[in-house]
Amino acid sequence: MEQLSIGDGEMLALHVRDTSRPAAAPQPARQANTQARGGYPDPETIRLQLLGNPEMRAQAVSQRPELARVIENPELFAQALQRMQDQERDEQNRRRQHIADLNADPFDIDAQMRIAEMIREERVQENLQNAIEHNPEVFGRVHMLYIDVEVNDHKVKAFVDSGAQATIMSPACAEACGIMRLVDKRFAGIARGVGTAAILGRVHSAQIKIGSMFLPCSFTVMEGKDVDLLLGLDMLKRHQACIDLSRDKLVIQGVEVSFLGEADIPKNMEEERAEEPKVAGPGGTTIGGRSGVVSGPSTSSATPSVTPAPAAAARPPAQAPPTFPQESVDQLVALGFSREEAVNALAACGGNVEYAAGLLFQG
Repeated sequence: MEQLSIGDGEMLALHVRDTSRPAAAPQPARQANTQARGGYPDPETIRLQLLGNPEMRAQAVSQRPELARVIENPELFAQALQRMQDQERDEQNRRRQHIADLNADPFDIDAQMRIAEMIREERVQENLQNAIEHNPEVFGRVHMLYIDVEVNDHKVKAFVDSGAQATIMSPACAEACGIMRLVDKRFAGIARGVGTAAILGRVHSAQIKIGSMFLPCSFTVMEGKDVDLLLGLDMLKRHQACIDLSRDKLVIQGVEVSFLGEADIPKNMEEERAEEPKVAGPGGTTIGGRSGVVSGPSTSSATPSVTPAPAAAARPPAQAPPTFPQESVDQLVALGFSREEAVNALAACGGNVEYAAGLLFQG
């Protein structure tokens, strides 16, 4: 944009041409007809956008696999897109009718409560959609801060964690570094927090190399950690370390050490992220229940106007089918969903009826 001298507030007019074949004469009339029909974009324009953008095409096909079979044929593509639009209209009509039925008796307290819940879920979904469109970076994957260090000439990827009180090393790493023989078992015990872990003891002093500096450090040898070495607040404060995120560096006494890139980070932390529960999001995406990371189709606003399929309730891992109170299932069934959909939604939301209703209404 800068090379073309295009600044903020200026308008661009883009014209898409089909270079694979000569333009047909009746195309403008058909385009005007399809645009006038229900206010939807011209199917041929969408098809050409997909053909000209491989990434966009892959996203659309992942949402609607049936498009892969007809995307090369303009007529079949238009018919398939029309069916999707008809399904969307039918779903909207069904939802409006359902609300009208609930409003038929304004003195029905249960019906009014269901209406209030539907309105609340619509607001939540709208808020999520606005965040994805206008502030998508909050859903990005943020990798942890690691640096390369050496302990007793053994190279280790150290996890920098200013929220940890002590510097911790795993028993396997202590063995590899040759300092397991220095563990003082009088400091053994149990660490309690979110969970519990066994403390084998403490190495009171060992030399650690960070960048070009050799610094004395003490390690608490603890089991149950997924990292080999964790630099805690005791080490960071003792050596007046500064976590400079603007430059992506750890600064210790004037020496700068770059944080590792995502490709160089040990995978155990990322694997935990992959195993977190996910909920269905708009446009066929899935969102991490703990991290908020969006997976699946891109959140870019350039995604073509292909109506996504209704988000199905996330299914739990293969195990014995869970049981839920009949009252919870009946509440979801009363909202117009099948019993199977209600059970699946409750399983995905841990039995919470409100969250399950929100998950179902996301479609």
